[in-house]
Amino acid sequence: MNVRYDLRDPKILRWTMDHPGRGTPYSIRELAETVGLTHHALIGHLLTGERQDCDITTAHRIAGAVGVAILVLFAPPASPEQNGSDPDRQNRSAGATPPPT
Repeated sequence: MNVRYDLRDPKILRWTMDHPGRGTPYSIRELAETVGLTHHALIGHLLTGERQDCDITTAHRIAGAVGVAILVLFAPPASPEQNGSDPDRQNRSAGATPPPT
């Protein structure tokens, strides 16, 4: 299962990067390195809105690095169908009723 957490607001992420619990602000590259990302693009994309989500592990690591609870920055999926594990998700239009099982 590939659970994805949605970033609540890029401005909140930016603020927590500028005012982390550790006291010293994070740059995009520093935060990426701290959370174990091989490249800083994900953090940059979250800040610009180009990406709205990330996997559960990365979401927890980002929140931990800046010193806030996960739910301050990210929202978990409301249902299992919204977490990317549903292969038919992309084939259904928004608001459509799923086929009977």
